[in-house]
This record gives sequence, structure tokens and C-alpha cells, in this order.
Amino acid sequence: MPNPRPRYSAAALLRARFSRNYWKPLWRRARPQPQYDVVVVGAGGHGLATAYHLARDHGYKRIAIVEKNILGYGNVARNTTIVRSNYLCPENHYFYEDSLRRYEALSRTLNYNVMYSPRGVLDLANSDDEMVVLARRGNAMRLAGIDAELLDRRGLLRFAPELDPTLPRRYEIVGGLVQRRGGTVRHDAVAWGYARAAAALGVDIIERCEVTGLSVAAGVATGVETTLGPIGAERIVFAVAGHTGAIGSMLGIPLPVETHLLQAMVSEPIKPLVGSVLIYMYGHAEVYITQSDRGGLVMGGALDGIPSYTREPVWHRLEEVVQSAVALLPQVAGIRILRHWAGTNDQTMDGSPLLDRLGYDNVFLNGGWCYGGFKAIPASGAACAQLVATGSAPDLIRAFRLSRFATGHVVDEKGAGPFPVRQ
Repeated sequence: MPNPRPRYSAAALLRARFSRNYWKPLWRRARPQPQYDVVVVGAGGHGLATAYHLARDHGYKRIAIVEKNILGYGNVARNTTIVRSNYLCPENHYFYEDSLRRYEALSRTLNYNVMYSPRGVLDLANSDDEMVVLARRGNAMRLAGIDAELLDRRGLLRFAPELDPTLPRRYEIVGGLVQRRGGTVRHDAVAWGYARAAAALGVDIIERCEVTGLSVAAGVATGVETTLGPIGAERIVFAVAGHTGAIGSMLGIPLPVETHLLQAMVSEPIKPLVGSVLIYMYGHAEVYITQSDRGGLVMGGALDGIPSYTREPVWHRLEEVVQSAVALLPQVAGIRILRHWAGTNDQTMDGSPLLDRLGYDNVFLNGGWCYGGFKAIPASGAACAQLVATGSAPDLIRAFRLSRFATGHVVDEKGAGPFPVRQ
């Protein structure tokens, strides 16, 4: 019997795949105009979200985002996609809870599927003392109206059966703290969704345009100098992720920031095994693991500890993270690593971000995100936009001012990175 389906040549399929009728850009590639109301430096998650909220919530019509490379090329594409609000300090857990709630609704807000997956974030404990630490954090979260649940061994195995207690481990797992609303979001989709929504509101997205300096007249910032020429602006926002310290150096303003690398890697695809985000620390080793929709195990650990801008992965850190992963899940010892990368992390002295004016009344900084950059994007964009538009920081970010280091009002939670804070 003849095949009723039409046949197409490989060449015809390729032409259709890459034709203009098939692929339509999500945002317009703009050329810089001489003057804008706001110029946002950095087309990563924080810069895109800030521009989007300035246009949507505050009515700005002339906004430009300038990016020295291409949109989404930096840290928003170099992370492990985890979102959570399981912090201890009130300044942190209220801020990240606001961000998590925004993530829950972000697909509807942007009309773009960001693939939010509330699979749960589970911090694991090796001892009764660590369970006390997790209980303290969970109690603080619950008092703030944030979901948290302390699990004993039995509850732990119901939630994460892959933590089979019969498997050989050097350190016993006695329980954990789970935030069930925590999980993962597709990082590329976040960047693309914000870019699409911002462009629809008239925001110019200017790629391959590096900012080389600040234009100043009579003590007021009047714009930015770029590789495509000067761009005037009434307000300027720097949201450059791992290069916050470099912006301080460019402006002659020392910032309490060091840039470190954070390693991550993904394995070859395997059958479904890890149903949540597992965070595990034992001794001086640590690992956090989740399984992607493609089946790969996405893993990361702590900072390298050596300041660097290279973004080059190093083998000894890969080995340490993999050893920790096998210590947690011995059944994955035979799988192969598919990719290995590093992202730049701006580490402040207290592990919390910097959202404040920078040297001039009309210049603003959105940076110093440490471990929290990706999970903070929705709240950061809305709060930073309010700061820029009104000149007054909303309560949600007042604790993240630069002046806290001079007054001693630090938010010292050590970034609450991939592992529970030992206090």
C-alpha cells in the first residue's frame, strides 16, 4: 500500500527550518539612540527584569539595555536553575519568598513558559546537631509564612526514595528540611521571556555594545560611553552579574566584592532518579543535585576560593563535586559527565546583594548576588525598578544598601549557598 504521507527532501526541510516564516525573533535587535530615559547595562536576568518593570510598572517609554556580548550569555545561562526561599535571616527570606512567588506566576505574567517545576528543595542532615540547625531555619521560615517541613528518616524516604538507607555511605543521613514550593526554572526561558516582554513594551535591546565609561557633567552622570558611541541617559543602572567589581573600578568606587568561580556540571541522560533538589554537605565537602527534563544530573558545589574572571572549569573542583555526589547517591557512580562549566560569582563580604545608588544620584547598582542571582531575578527586577523610578528603595531591599558595611548592619548569612548555614 503506498505511503499517503508526502515526502520532503533534507534540503527542503532545512530551508523550512531556517526560513523567516519559520523562525521569528522574540525581540528586536536595536541600534542605540542618542538619548534615553534609562540605560540598563547588562542583558542578563536582572537587567532584563529591571527594564521590563520600568516599562510596565512605571511607564518609562525610552529604555535601552546595552550588552557587551549577546543577550543571556552570562550568568543567567551559567547556573543550576534552582529557585527557593529557604533562608534564615528575615531580610533574605522575605526577599527570596517574594521572588519565588513571582516565579510561580512568571509564565502567566510574561505569557511565556519558563518551565517552573516545584519539585521541592531538600537540605539533608548528617547528625542530630544538624537537624537542630535545620529546625531553627524551618521555624524562622514558618513564622514568616513560608512553607517548610522537617523530615525524619521515614519522611525523608517517602519524599526522596532514591536516598536508599541500605546503600553504603560514609556519613549517615538522619533527616532533612524540605521546601516543597522550591524547585527549578528553565534559565534560558527566563531571559528570553523577559526580553520578549520588554521589547513588546518598547525597550531597545542593544547587543555587542560594551560600556567603557560614564559621561559626567557638573557632577551629574549624563550617560555612558560605549563601543558604539556615547549614549545619553537620565538614569543608569548597572546589572552586570559577575563583573560588579569591575564597574566599581571603572567608576573609581571601591566595592566590597570579590569575583569567584562557581563550578557546575551535567551528566549524560539517565532514567528518572532524582525527583527533587538534593543539597548535601558533609565534612568540608558539598554538592547539590537535580535531574533535568532531559535526564541529566545537574550538579554543583561551593566556590573555587580563588578570585577570577576566567569562567574556565577546573578539574579538581569537578572531582570534588562528583565525589560528593557519589557519597550521597552511590548508585550514580558509573555515569559519565557530559558537560562542565563555571560561572562568575560576585561575593560580598556578608554574602548578600547590593541594591543602591552608586556614586551619583542617578546611577544605580544591581549586583553582588553571590549564590542568589538566578533565584532573585523577579524580585530584583521589580524592586530595582521602583528604586530607579522613585529614588526610594522599597522595604524589601533596604537592608541591601552599600552603607550597611560602614554601619555594621550586615545581613550575614554567608550567602546561604548550596548548603545549610552552620550556626
